[in-house]
Amino acid sequence: MSNEEVLKAVFPLLEGADLASCMAVCKQWRDVALDDYFWKCQCAKRWPSICKRPKPPTVTYYKLYQTFYKRQQSRILPPPRISFDDLEFFIDIWTEERLIFSEVVPGPILQAGFKIPPSGICDKLRFHIDSNEYKMTLPVEPRFTIPVSQTVSVSVLVGRKDTNKVACIINKSMFDYIDRTSFRAMAFDFLDISPVYPFVSGIRAWISLLFMEDGSDGALDVFGIQMDFCDAANSKEEVLWLLDMLDWK
Repeated sequence: MSNEEVLKAVFPLLEGADLASCMAVCKQWRDVALDDYFWKCQCAKRWPSICKRPKPPTVTYYKLYQTFYKRQQSRILPPPRISFDDLEFFIDIWTEERLIFSEVVPGPILQAGFKIPPSGICDKLRFHIDSNEYKMTLPVEPRFTIPVSQTVSVSVLVGRKDTNKVACIINKSMFDYIDRTSFRAMAFDFLDISPVYPFVSGIRAWISLLFMEDGSDGALDVFGIQMDFCDAANSKEEVLWLLDMLDWK
C-alpha cells in the first residue's frame, strides 16, 4: 500500500482533534486530511441526521465541524460588573427556632477564607479546604456548637452597596446531610435568577458547616461556614457574574 492509501485507511478512525493535528504534519497529510469524506465521518459521530442530506448546509463538512466544534471550547468571560467589595452577605443559622449565628459578612472577608486552617481538623477536610475548587469561606470566631439531634436551618441574603438592593441566596434551608467522614454538614437552595434570564434555572447554592467533634456525644463544633455554586460557577469571575444575575429587589 502507498503512503496515501495507508492514511486514507487510518484517518476515518481518528477523532476530530487528532485528524486536525495530522493536517499540521506535512503537505501530503494535510491534502489527504482535507478530503471532506473524513470530516463527514466526524460530523456523523456528532450530528448523524445532518449527514443524510446530499450536501452539507455549509460549504463543506470540514467547515461545519470546524464551526461548531469551536463553540464547545470555554470562552473567556468579560470582567464582572460587580466585585466582592460591592457585596455583603447576611447569614443566619437556627437550631429549631433558636437563632445561634447571625452575622453581616463583607464580601472581601468571605472571599479571603482561612489564612491558616485551624489545627486539629482531619486530613480529608484539610484537603477540601486547600483544594483548587472555588469556595467562599468564613472562619467562625467564636465557634458555636450544634447538637446533632436538633434541626438546623440557614438563610443567606446578599446585598449590593452600590445599588442598595438585596437578593436571596438561601431561604431557610435545612442541613439535611451530615458527612462525618469529611466533617461537613450541608444544605442547599435553588437560586432566584432575574426574569431577564428566562432560560437560566436549576442552579443551586450550597452552604456547608465545617466542624470538629467537640468531645460531647452527638455535638458539632463549628469553626467555619463555606458557600459555593459548583453547579455553574467555579471561579471568582463566574461567581460574580452569577450573583449579578440574581433577582435583585
